[in-house]
Amino acid sequence: MTAKGMRSFAAGLIVAAGVLAAVYYSGPTEETKAQAPKSLTEEEMKTTLASSGYVILTEEELNEQLAAVEQKEPKQEAVKEQKDQKEKVVYRTIINVASGMTSIDVGNALVQGKIIDNAKTFFNEVEKRGLSNELRPGTFELDSSMTMDEVIAIIFK
Repeated sequence: MTAKGMRSFAAGLIVAAGVLAAVYYSGPTEETKAQAPKSLTEEEMKTTLASSGYVILTEEELNEQLAAVEQKEPKQEAVKEQKDQKEKVVYRTIINVASGMTSIDVGNALVQGKIIDNAKTFFNEVEKRGLSNELRPGTFELDSSMTMDEVIAIIFK
């Protein structure tokens, strides 16, 4: 860039800064921008909120409703627990253990059949009991209501 071009560019920046400063300082001030909002009476506030779909309660009414809800909750929780106990799903699966499979492979198959939750836990339990070499080939019918001990006892006899 030549010296003349550089001077022209600098002059343009100065002119632009001057124009922006003039607009900024000649514009409305903060005091005129922020006008104090009209204060509403309590009745006007209630009407406005109610028309917007809000429910307005006094503190006493709120406390009464909360107390009523707390009395109902224990009954509802007991009903929920009973439903959860009744609705427990039991998964049944048939596991085919082939020769050459490891306890990790069996654990993964049990997880896929939703018999156990974690293959690593199954593998660790088998290793802890020293049964990793006792895995026997065969077909085994298992369900998710069985404990880890029962599953291990069936597969590793």
